[in-house]
Order: sequence, then C-alpha cells, then structure tokens
Amino acid sequence: MNVDIWSDIACPWCYIGKRRFEKALSGFPHRDQVTVTWHSYQLDPALPDHYDGTELEYLSERKGMPADRVAEMFDQVTQVAAQEGLQYDFGRIVVANSSSGHELLHLAKAKDAEGSHGRADAVKESLLSAHFEHGEDIGSREVLLRIGTAAGLDADEIAAALDAGTYRDSVAADIRQAQMLGIQGVPFFVLDNKYGVSGAQPPELFAQALETAWREANPLVMVSPAAAGADGDGPDGATCGPDGCA
Repeated sequence: MNVDIWSDIACPWCYIGKRRFEKALSGFPHRDQVTVTWHSYQLDPALPDHYDGTELEYLSERKGMPADRVAEMFDQVTQVAAQEGLQYDFGRIVVANSSSGHELLHLAKAKDAEGSHGRADAVKESLLSAHFEHGEDIGSREVLLRIGTAAGLDADEIAAALDAGTYRDSVAADIRQAQMLGIQGVPFFVLDNKYGVSGAQPPELFAQALETAWREANPLVMVSPAAAGADGDGPDGATCGPDGCA
C-alpha cells in the first residue's frame, strides 16, 4: 500500500502530523508493506531566501494578526507538539524559504529509488527538527549539507544538485500535483491514490484510514465448499453466532 504525504518544512502541524501518522503506522499489522513517499508543498513560495525578522514578526505581518495573538498561537501549538514528544522553540526559528530543503528531500528520494531506502524520511525528519526544535537555518548550505550527509548522501552530490537546481522542477511538479488534487493545506495524506486525510489528525483516525485502504486493496476472498471440492453437508461448515450454533 502506498501513502503519499504532502507537507512543508516550515509547517508546524506537518511535524505533528508526521509523528501522529508514525504512531498509527507502528501499530498497523501490515506496516512492512506500506510505502511512504514525501511530497513537497510550500505555504509561502514567494518568501525571500531569508526574512529579516522573527517568526512572530513574519506571521504577524503575513496574516495581519496582532503580535500577542500570534504568540498565543505559538504557545498552543508548542503544547500540542510537546504531547507528541517534540520540543518546539518558536523564539529561535530562522525564517527562510524552504525550497532548497525540498530539493534536498528530492535528492534523497532519488537515492531511495536506487535501492538505499530510508534516506528521504531521515532528511525530512532532520529538516523539521532543525527548523522547529533547534533554530537552524533550513536555507543554509552548511545546514543542508550536514543534514544530507548525516542521512547518507554524498556532500559533493548535494552541492552539485543544489547549485544546478537539479530537483527544482520536481519540487514544482509536486506542488502542481497537489493543486490538481485540490490540496489547499498541509499536511495532507493520500492512501493508495483514493483516500485523503487532511491535517494532523489523531493517530486513531490514521489507523482507521490505513485499515480501510488496506481492506479495499486486499479484500477477503471466501472459499465456498464447491470450490474446495466438498458437498457442503455435515458438521465441517457449522458456525456459532450470538444467537447460538447451527
């Protein structure tokens, strides 16, 4: 079963949604047969490479909200994140365009496709943690090189891909696909190209979605007595139910 996830590195709910989905997946009986693919999405593609101000100032300006209301929102999200084991620090966030980080993610996905699995998820995790928990600059070449090499990517290959914009079109293609699917916010989860889950939903809802998609893709096929070469008579086919046994 395939699960496609659209998210932005600069989205606090995307990290929370990642944790909640992982919690549901860890308890899913068929988790070893689930392939997760990360897709790019940008909440603010027009953001300059770096914004000369704090996250509070940026959101207050972008959303036109009073600074105290934005600070209250930060507190609320921080508390929710803490329940998922995440230590958000909005005061340290470096406001930067996430495009280079998405390009690094696509490089990791390309390497996964070659047979070295797990790199894309490691890069995604590190980018989110760097941004929300450690106040690192996700637009910095130094930070991206460190995150990429820690995930097993080659430093020279990372630098060359970022310099050439090798995966820029791939990032744009992900965003176009999201638009075609009608995705207007992230995180957004698509299970087997059929079931969509919007937002950082509780693990229980993700678990239900996984089970529903799995059952549809792998329906139970009943074997009839005729197919088994039996006549169907006798006690072998007897069953018991709430009202007794037949």
